[in-house]
Amino acid sequence: MFNSLSLKVIVFGFIFTFFSSFGQSFFLGLFNSSIRETLSISHGQFGSIYASATLLSSFLLIWVGKKIDDINIFRFAFYVTLLLSFSCFFFSKISSVIFLFIAVFLMRFSGQGLMSHTATTTITRYFLKSRGKALSIGWFGLSTAEFILPVLIVYLLTITAWQNIWLSISILVLFCLPCASFLLIKKLDFDSREEFETNDLKKKEIKQWKRIEVIKDYRFYIICLNMLAMPWIATGVFVYQSFITESKEWGSFVIAQSFMAYSILSVLTLLASGFLIDKFTSRKLLIFMNIPLLLSTLVLLFFNTSITAFIFLGLIGVSNGLANILGSSTWAEIYGVKYIGSIKALTTALMVFSTAFGTALFGFLIDRGFSIDQIALISLIYILISLILLFSVKNKLNPQYN
Repeated sequence: MFNSLSLKVIVFGFIFTFFSSFGQSFFLGLFNSSIRETLSISHGQFGSIYASATLLSSFLLIWVGKKIDDINIFRFAFYVTLLLSFSCFFFSKISSVIFLFIAVFLMRFSGQGLMSHTATTTITRYFLKSRGKALSIGWFGLSTAEFILPVLIVYLLTITAWQNIWLSISILVLFCLPCASFLLIKKLDFDSREEFETNDLKKKEIKQWKRIEVIKDYRFYIICLNMLAMPWIATGVFVYQSFITESKEWGSFVIAQSFMAYSILSVLTLLASGFLIDKFTSRKLLIFMNIPLLLSTLVLLFFNTSITAFIFLGLIGVSNGLANILGSSTWAEIYGVKYIGSIKALTTALMVFSTAFGTALFGFLIDRGFSIDQIALISLIYILISLILLFSVKNKLNPQYN
Protein backbone atom coordinates (compact mmCIF):
# COMPACT_ATOMS: atom_id res chain seq x y z
CA MET A 1 0.00 0.00 0.00
CA PHE A 2 2.78 2.45 0.94
CA ASN A 3 6.48 2.58 0.06
CA SER A 4 9.19 3.22 2.66
CA LEU A 5 9.17 7.01 2.29
CA SER A 6 5.37 7.03 2.46
CA LEU A 7 5.52 5.08 5.71
CA LYS A 8 7.99 7.57 7.15
CA VAL A 9 5.63 10.44 6.31
CA ILE A 10 2.75 8.61 8.00
CA VAL A 11 4.82 7.82 11.12
CA PHE A 12 5.87 11.48 11.24
CA GLY A 13 2.20 12.50 11.11
CA PHE A 14 1.33 9.98 13.82
CA ILE A 15 4.02 11.28 16.17
CA PHE A 16 3.20 14.93 15.59
CA THR A 17 -0.55 14.47 16.10
CA PHE A 18 0.19 12.51 19.30
CA PHE A 19 2.34 15.32 20.67
CA SER A 20 -0.18 17.95 19.54
CA SER A 21 -2.38 16.56 22.33
CA PHE A 22 -0.49 18.64 24.90
CA GLY A 23 -2.08 21.75 23.41
CA GLN A 24 -5.50 20.19 22.86
CA SER A 25 -8.45 21.08 25.05
CA PHE A 26 -9.07 17.52 26.25
CA PHE A 27 -5.56 17.55 27.78
CA LEU A 28 -5.47 21.10 29.11
CA GLY A 29 -8.94 20.58 30.58
CA LEU A 30 -7.51 17.88 32.84
CA PHE A 31 -5.62 20.63 34.68
CA ASN A 32 -8.59 23.01 34.92
CA SER A 33 -9.37 22.36 38.58
CA SER A 34 -5.72 22.34 39.68
CA ILE A 35 -4.95 25.64 37.97
CA ARG A 36 -8.14 27.32 39.22
CA GLU A 37 -7.28 26.19 42.74
CA THR A 38 -3.71 27.47 42.42
CA LEU A 39 -4.79 30.88 41.13
CA SER A 40 -8.16 31.10 42.98
CA ILE A 41 -10.17 31.89 39.85
CA SER A 42 -13.68 30.87 38.72
CA HIS A 43 -14.85 28.76 35.79
CA GLY A 44 -15.76 31.91 33.89
CA GLN A 45 -12.42 33.60 34.56
CA PHE A 46 -10.53 30.52 33.44
CA GLY A 47 -12.73 30.30 30.35
CA SER A 48 -12.20 33.95 29.44
CA ILE A 49 -8.42 33.65 29.77
CA TYR A 50 -8.42 30.38 27.82
CA ALA A 51 -10.62 31.83 25.08
CA SER A 52 -8.70 35.09 24.67
CA ALA A 53 -5.34 33.30 24.57
CA THR A 54 -6.70 30.80 22.04
CA LEU A 55 -8.14 33.63 19.95
CA LEU A 56 -4.76 35.36 19.81
CA SER A 57 -3.07 32.12 18.77
CA SER A 58 -5.56 31.67 15.91
CA PHE A 59 -4.72 35.08 14.44
CA LEU A 60 -0.99 34.41 14.59
CA LEU A 61 -1.46 30.97 13.07
CA ILE A 62 -2.90 32.46 9.86
CA TRP A 63 0.43 34.17 9.18
CA VAL A 64 2.89 31.62 10.58
CA GLY A 65 1.05 28.57 9.25
CA LYS A 66 1.34 29.61 5.60
CA LYS A 67 5.16 29.59 5.90
CA ILE A 68 5.02 25.80 5.56
CA ASP A 69 4.51 26.36 1.82
CA ASP A 70 7.80 28.27 1.59
CA ILE A 71 10.15 26.62 4.13
CA ASN A 72 11.75 23.18 4.02
CA ILE A 73 9.41 20.91 5.99
CA PHE A 74 12.19 19.55 8.22
CA ARG A 75 13.25 23.05 9.28
CA PHE A 76 9.64 24.06 9.87
CA ALA A 77 9.00 20.96 12.00
CA PHE A 78 12.22 21.52 13.98
CA TYR A 79 11.24 25.10 14.88
CA VAL A 80 7.76 23.94 15.90
CA THR A 81 9.15 21.26 18.25
CA LEU A 82 11.47 23.73 19.97
CA LEU A 83 8.54 26.09 20.49
CA LEU A 84 6.38 23.28 21.90
CA SER A 85 9.09 22.25 24.37
CA PHE A 86 9.51 25.83 25.58
CA SER A 87 5.72 26.22 25.83
CA CYS A 88 5.42 23.15 28.07
CA PHE A 89 8.24 24.45 30.26
CA PHE A 90 6.55 27.84 30.57
CA PHE A 91 3.25 26.14 31.45
CA SER A 92 4.93 24.51 34.43
CA LYS A 93 5.78 27.98 35.76
CA ILE A 94 2.24 29.40 35.90
CA SER A 95 1.98 31.54 39.02
CA SER A 96 -0.41 34.33 38.02
CA VAL A 97 -3.27 35.13 35.67
CA ILE A 98 -0.85 36.82 33.25
CA PHE A 99 1.37 33.74 33.17
CA LEU A 100 -1.73 31.59 32.60
CA PHE A 101 -2.70 33.69 29.58
CA ILE A 102 0.78 33.46 28.05
CA ALA A 103 1.07 29.74 28.81
CA VAL A 104 -2.30 28.88 27.26
CA PHE A 105 -1.47 31.04 24.22
CA LEU A 106 1.83 29.21 23.72
CA MET A 107 0.28 25.75 24.13
CA ARG A 108 -2.64 26.45 21.82
CA PHE A 109 -0.39 28.03 19.20
CA SER A 110 2.37 25.44 19.25
CA GLY A 111 0.44 22.32 20.25
CA GLN A 112 -3.07 22.44 18.89
CA GLY A 113 -2.17 24.81 16.08
CA LEU A 114 1.29 24.25 14.58
CA MET A 115 1.83 20.60 15.53
CA SER A 116 -1.41 19.39 13.96
CA HIS A 117 -1.00 21.81 11.04
CA THR A 118 2.49 20.47 10.30
CA ALA A 119 1.34 16.84 10.45
CA THR A 120 -1.78 17.14 8.32
CA THR A 121 -0.32 19.52 5.74
CA THR A 122 2.68 17.23 5.22
CA ILE A 123 0.48 14.17 4.70
CA THR A 124 -2.06 16.03 2.54
CA ARG A 125 0.63 17.39 0.23
CA TYR A 126 2.55 14.14 -0.08
CA PHE A 127 -0.36 11.76 -0.75
CA LEU A 128 -2.94 11.84 -3.50
CA LYS A 129 -4.29 8.40 -4.33
CA SER A 130 -4.13 7.13 -0.72
CA ARG A 131 -4.68 10.45 1.06
CA GLY A 132 -7.68 9.28 3.07
CA LYS A 133 -5.96 6.18 4.44
CA ALA A 134 -2.74 8.10 5.15
CA LEU A 135 -4.58 10.83 7.07
CA SER A 136 -6.56 8.25 9.05
CA ILE A 137 -3.36 6.54 10.21
CA GLY A 138 -1.65 9.87 10.89
CA TRP A 139 -4.54 11.13 13.04
CA PHE A 140 -4.41 7.84 14.92
CA GLY A 141 -1.61 9.47 16.93
CA LEU A 142 -4.01 11.96 18.52
CA SER A 143 -6.56 9.21 19.15
CA THR A 144 -3.88 7.17 20.89
CA ALA A 145 -3.09 10.14 23.12
CA GLU A 146 -6.78 10.64 23.87
CA PHE A 147 -6.99 6.99 24.92
CA ILE A 148 -3.90 6.91 27.11
CA LEU A 149 -3.39 10.36 28.59
CA PRO A 150 -6.60 11.21 30.50
CA VAL A 151 -6.42 8.22 32.86
CA LEU A 152 -2.62 8.59 33.14
CA ILE A 153 -2.82 12.29 34.03
CA VAL A 154 -5.66 11.79 36.53
CA TYR A 155 -3.45 9.18 38.24
CA LEU A 156 -0.30 11.35 38.12
CA LEU A 157 -2.18 14.26 39.67
CA THR A 158 -2.79 12.10 42.73
CA ILE A 159 0.94 11.46 43.29
CA THR A 160 2.71 14.63 42.11
CA ALA A 161 2.17 18.33 41.49
CA TRP A 162 0.75 19.34 38.12
CA GLN A 163 3.80 21.57 37.53
CA ASN A 164 6.10 18.53 37.63
CA ILE A 165 4.03 16.83 34.94
CA TRP A 166 4.47 19.76 32.57
CA LEU A 167 8.20 19.97 33.22
CA SER A 168 8.55 16.30 32.34
CA ILE A 169 6.56 16.80 29.14
CA SER A 170 8.88 19.65 28.12
CA ILE A 171 11.93 17.39 28.45
CA LEU A 172 10.19 14.56 26.57
CA VAL A 173 9.32 16.85 23.65
CA LEU A 174 12.83 18.31 23.47
CA PHE A 175 14.51 14.91 23.22
CA CYS A 176 12.00 12.97 21.10
CA LEU A 177 10.62 15.21 18.38
CA PRO A 178 13.78 16.65 16.78
CA CYS A 179 15.19 13.11 16.49
CA ALA A 180 11.96 11.81 14.97
CA SER A 181 11.87 14.67 12.45
CA PHE A 182 15.48 14.06 11.42
CA LEU A 183 14.99 10.32 10.93
CA LEU A 184 11.66 10.55 9.10
CA ILE A 185 11.46 13.66 6.91
CA LYS A 186 14.99 15.07 6.58
CA LYS A 187 15.09 14.19 2.87
CA LEU A 188 11.39 14.61 2.07
CA ASP A 189 10.75 16.19 -1.36
CA PHE A 190 7.17 17.00 -2.32
CA ASP A 191 8.06 17.32 -6.01
CA SER A 192 9.01 13.64 -6.13
CA ARG A 193 5.65 12.80 -4.60
CA GLU A 194 3.85 14.14 -7.66
CA GLU A 195 5.93 11.95 -9.93
CA PHE A 196 5.49 8.83 -7.78
CA GLU A 197 1.84 9.21 -6.96
CA THR A 198 0.39 10.52 -10.18
CA ASN A 199 2.19 8.75 -13.03
CA ASP A 200 -0.52 6.09 -13.11
CA LEU A 201 -3.39 8.52 -12.57
CA LYS A 202 -4.30 9.91 -15.94
CA LYS A 203 -6.70 12.43 -14.54
CA LYS A 204 -7.37 16.04 -15.27
CA GLU A 205 -5.67 18.31 -12.81
CA ILE A 206 -8.04 20.29 -10.62
CA LYS A 207 -7.75 24.04 -10.31
CA GLN A 208 -5.23 25.10 -7.66
CA TRP A 209 -7.00 27.78 -5.64
CA LYS A 210 -5.07 30.53 -3.88
CA ARG A 211 -6.21 31.53 -0.41
CA ILE A 212 -7.52 34.87 -1.64
CA GLU A 213 -9.78 32.99 -4.08
CA VAL A 214 -10.97 30.55 -1.43
CA ILE A 215 -12.21 33.27 0.90
CA LYS A 216 -14.40 34.62 -1.93
CA ASP A 217 -16.12 31.24 -2.40
CA TYR A 218 -19.44 31.00 -0.50
CA ARG A 219 -19.10 27.20 -0.23
CA PHE A 220 -16.05 27.70 1.98
CA TYR A 221 -18.12 29.39 4.69
CA ILE A 222 -20.90 26.81 4.68
CA ILE A 223 -18.37 23.99 4.98
CA CYS A 224 -16.60 25.89 7.76
CA LEU A 225 -19.83 26.22 9.75
CA ASN A 226 -19.96 22.42 9.82
CA MET A 227 -16.22 21.90 10.32
CA LEU A 228 -16.24 24.25 13.32
CA ALA A 229 -19.13 22.60 15.18
CA MET A 230 -16.97 19.77 16.49
CA PRO A 231 -14.09 21.97 17.77
CA TRP A 232 -16.16 24.52 19.66
CA ILE A 233 -18.61 22.06 21.21
CA ALA A 234 -15.98 19.42 22.05
CA THR A 235 -13.66 22.08 23.49
CA GLY A 236 -16.42 23.34 25.74
CA VAL A 237 -17.01 19.76 26.91
CA PHE A 238 -13.31 19.07 27.48
CA VAL A 239 -12.44 22.32 29.24
CA TYR A 240 -15.53 22.19 31.46
CA GLN A 241 -15.58 18.44 31.97
CA SER A 242 -15.44 19.04 35.73
CA PHE A 243 -18.65 21.14 35.51
CA ILE A 244 -20.39 18.45 33.45
CA THR A 245 -19.19 15.77 35.86
CA GLU A 246 -20.57 17.69 38.84
CA SER A 247 -23.86 18.46 37.08
CA LYS A 248 -24.44 14.84 36.06
CA GLU A 249 -22.84 13.38 39.23
CA TRP A 250 -20.60 11.10 37.17
CA GLY A 251 -17.36 11.27 39.17
CA SER A 252 -13.89 12.26 37.92
CA PHE A 253 -12.77 8.71 37.09
CA VAL A 254 -15.98 8.02 35.15
CA ILE A 255 -15.32 10.92 32.79
CA ALA A 256 -11.64 9.93 32.52
CA GLN A 257 -12.60 6.35 31.64
CA SER A 258 -15.22 7.65 29.21
CA PHE A 259 -12.41 9.17 27.20
CA MET A 260 -11.44 5.61 26.34
CA ALA A 261 -14.83 5.16 24.63
CA TYR A 262 -14.24 8.47 22.89
CA SER A 263 -10.79 7.38 21.77
CA ILE A 264 -11.76 3.85 20.66
CA LEU A 265 -14.69 5.03 18.54
CA SER A 266 -12.61 7.90 17.19
CA VAL A 267 -9.94 5.41 16.10
CA LEU A 268 -12.42 3.00 14.53
CA THR A 269 -14.04 5.87 12.65
CA LEU A 270 -10.64 7.16 11.57
CA LEU A 271 -9.66 3.82 10.10
CA ALA A 272 -13.00 3.26 8.38
CA SER A 273 -13.33 6.81 7.06
CA GLY A 274 -9.86 6.72 5.49
CA PHE A 275 -10.94 3.89 3.20
CA LEU A 276 -14.37 5.44 2.62
CA ILE A 277 -12.85 8.77 1.60
CA ASP A 278 -10.54 7.11 -0.92
CA LYS A 279 -13.54 5.22 -2.33
CA PHE A 280 -16.35 7.81 -2.20
CA THR A 281 -14.52 11.19 -1.70
CA SER A 282 -14.63 13.55 1.26
CA ARG A 283 -17.33 15.65 -0.34
CA LYS A 284 -19.87 12.83 -0.14
CA LEU A 285 -19.03 11.96 3.48
CA LEU A 286 -19.12 15.53 4.75
CA ILE A 287 -22.89 15.56 5.28
CA PHE A 288 -22.60 12.67 7.78
CA MET A 289 -19.81 14.18 9.88
CA ASN A 290 -21.87 15.98 12.54
CA ILE A 291 -24.80 13.57 12.87
CA PRO A 292 -23.14 11.65 15.78
CA LEU A 293 -22.32 15.02 17.40
CA LEU A 294 -25.99 15.95 17.08
CA LEU A 295 -26.97 12.69 18.78
CA SER A 296 -24.47 13.34 21.59
CA THR A 297 -26.22 16.60 22.49
CA LEU A 298 -29.51 14.71 22.69
CA VAL A 299 -27.93 12.14 25.00
CA LEU A 300 -26.53 14.89 27.24
CA LEU A 301 -29.88 16.67 27.22
CA PHE A 302 -32.10 13.76 28.22
CA PHE A 303 -29.98 11.27 30.23
CA ASN A 304 -28.00 11.40 33.50
CA THR A 305 -26.74 7.91 34.42
CA SER A 306 -23.03 7.07 34.49
CA ILE A 307 -23.27 4.96 31.33
CA THR A 308 -24.42 8.13 29.60
CA ALA A 309 -20.89 9.53 29.89
CA PHE A 310 -19.55 6.68 27.75
CA ILE A 311 -22.31 7.04 25.12
CA PHE A 312 -21.98 10.83 25.10
CA LEU A 313 -18.21 10.90 24.60
CA GLY A 314 -18.34 7.88 22.29
CA LEU A 315 -20.64 9.71 19.87
CA ILE A 316 -18.36 12.76 20.01
CA GLY A 317 -15.50 10.40 19.19
CA VAL A 318 -17.25 9.22 16.02
CA SER A 319 -17.69 12.79 14.79
CA ASN A 320 -14.12 13.56 15.81
CA GLY A 321 -12.79 10.66 13.76
CA LEU A 322 -14.60 11.95 10.69
CA ALA A 323 -13.75 15.60 11.33
CA ASN A 324 -10.01 15.00 11.73
CA ILE A 325 -9.67 13.55 8.23
CA LEU A 326 -12.36 15.57 6.46
CA GLY A 327 -10.84 18.75 7.87
CA SER A 328 -7.78 18.16 5.68
CA SER A 329 -8.91 16.06 2.72
CA THR A 330 -12.02 18.10 1.85
CA TRP A 331 -10.04 21.27 1.19
CA ALA A 332 -7.50 19.38 -0.94
CA GLU A 333 -10.27 17.79 -3.02
CA ILE A 334 -12.06 21.05 -3.71
CA TYR A 335 -9.20 23.55 -3.85
CA GLY A 336 -6.08 21.50 -4.77
CA VAL A 337 -2.79 21.03 -2.89
CA LYS A 338 -0.46 23.64 -4.38
CA TYR A 339 -1.48 26.28 -1.83
CA ILE A 340 -2.86 23.87 0.76
CA GLY A 341 -0.44 25.17 3.41
CA SER A 342 -1.88 28.67 3.35
CA ILE A 343 -5.46 27.37 3.03
CA LYS A 344 -4.94 24.96 5.92
CA ALA A 345 -3.34 27.73 7.97
CA LEU A 346 -6.58 29.68 7.57
CA THR A 347 -8.86 26.74 8.35
CA THR A 348 -6.71 25.65 11.29
CA ALA A 349 -6.80 29.22 12.60
CA LEU A 350 -10.59 29.20 12.28
CA MET A 351 -10.68 25.89 14.10
CA VAL A 352 -8.55 27.32 16.90
CA PHE A 353 -10.77 30.42 16.94
CA SER A 354 -13.86 28.21 17.29
CA THR A 355 -12.31 26.51 20.31
CA ALA A 356 -11.86 29.96 21.85
CA PHE A 357 -15.48 30.71 21.07
CA GLY A 358 -16.63 27.45 22.65
CA THR A 359 -14.58 28.01 25.79
CA ALA A 360 -15.83 31.58 26.19
CA LEU A 361 -19.46 30.67 25.48
CA PHE A 362 -19.51 27.73 27.89
CA GLY A 363 -17.82 29.79 30.61
CA PHE A 364 -20.17 32.73 30.06
CA LEU A 365 -23.26 30.53 30.20
CA ILE A 366 -22.05 28.57 33.25
CA ASP A 367 -21.30 31.74 35.22
CA ARG A 368 -24.80 33.04 34.41
CA GLY A 369 -26.49 30.00 35.78
CA PHE A 370 -27.22 28.02 32.63
CA SER A 371 -27.53 24.29 33.22
CA ILE A 372 -25.64 21.74 31.14
CA ASP A 373 -28.98 20.72 29.60
CA GLN A 374 -29.58 24.27 28.35
CA ILE A 375 -26.05 24.44 26.94
CA ALA A 376 -26.64 21.11 25.17
CA LEU A 377 -29.80 22.55 23.59
CA ILE A 378 -27.91 25.59 22.26
CA SER A 379 -25.30 23.27 20.74
CA LEU A 380 -28.05 21.15 19.19
CA ILE A 381 -29.62 24.16 17.46
CA TYR A 382 -26.27 25.24 15.97
CA ILE A 383 -25.60 21.77 14.55
CA LEU A 384 -29.06 21.57 12.99
CA ILE A 385 -28.70 24.94 11.26
CA SER A 386 -25.24 24.12 9.87
CA LEU A 387 -26.43 20.73 8.59
CA ILE A 388 -29.39 22.29 6.79
CA LEU A 389 -27.11 24.81 5.07
CA LEU A 390 -24.65 22.09 4.05
CA PHE A 391 -27.44 19.91 2.67
CA SER A 392 -28.53 22.84 0.50
CA VAL A 393 -25.12 22.93 -1.30
CA LYS A 394 -24.07 19.25 -1.15
CA ASN A 395 -24.37 18.91 -4.95
CA LYS A 396 -22.20 21.99 -5.57
CA LEU A 397 -18.98 20.82 -3.90
CA ASN A 398 -17.25 19.40 -6.97
CA PRO A 399 -13.77 20.77 -7.81
CA GLN A 400 -13.07 22.90 -10.86
CA TYR A 401 -10.67 21.57 -13.51
CA ASN A 402 -8.07 23.38 -15.58
